[in-house]
Amino acid sequence: MLRLGRREFDEHEPVVMAIVNRTPDSFYDRGATFDDEPALARVEQAVAEGAAIIDIGGVKAGPGEEVTAEEEARRTVGFVAEVRRRFPDVVISVDTWRHEVGEAACAAGADLLNDAWGGVDPQLAAVAARYGAGLVCTHAGGARPRTRPHRAAYQDVMADILRVTLGLAERAVELGVRRDGIVIDPGHDFGKNTRHSLEATRRLGEMTETGWPVLVSLSNKDFVGETLDRPVTERLTGTLATTAVSAWLGARVYRVHEVAETRQVLDMVASIAGRRPPAVARRGLA
Repeated sequence: MLRLGRREFDEHEPVVMAIVNRTPDSFYDRGATFDDEPALARVEQAVAEGAAIIDIGGVKAGPGEEVTAEEEARRTVGFVAEVRRRFPDVVISVDTWRHEVGEAACAAGADLLNDAWGGVDPQLAAVAARYGAGLVCTHAGGARPRTRPHRAAYQDVMADILRVTLGLAERAVELGVRRDGIVIDPGHDFGKNTRHSLEATRRLGEMTETGWPVLVSLSNKDFVGETLDRPVTERLTGTLATTAVSAWLGARVYRVHEVAETRQVLDMVASIAGRRPPAVARRGLA
């Protein structure tokens, strides 16, 4: 069972996490949801299309202009409070590696702290424990926040992913984070080259077999773009193919830009696997 905020998700229930960037320089939307009203409209659309989690971020992952903790909080905390007011049942996630931002976001109503940089701030897990929030434990290959991988090398990338994410998860439990609120993430692109991310996808079953719920953040990422030689605006097909493979291998949470398309892929995989009946079944019955 995965329990986040007011929601409980069954063992095989796929969960869509919609990305809402409160940044002026996102690699994907170029600041489309930096202002409040477009961002709130994005939340409303994502929820209507089937997102159970809204992931709010105030700093883009890649290099760029410095964003202080104070500025990150200014971009996210008030917005968290407003989303909580308008959508009381949605799970609110905040994408941050800083405990100060996590603290303020949880006080404003966040249910989940999405630590994409692999525990670089060891105090963040303690914040999640103190507020009863969930925590995403990510493999970032030891990379510092907002840096790109440089000559990343692993003897066995999945072995390293398991070592790091399971270690972070168990440490979180020891600190008091609810076991049913912890998710592990292989960290596609983070501290990895394209071949590493492809191997992490191919071997994702090794993560799902641990029993921890697995989150994948695949949406329009560089490993998709390099694999197919496509720019950011043309990576949806590759993203959805990777989503289908991840779903078949047992991933639980999908952090995405395109909610409706992802939801259809996840429903189709669930039906092929025999966990979901067809929405309509008339063919050959009349």
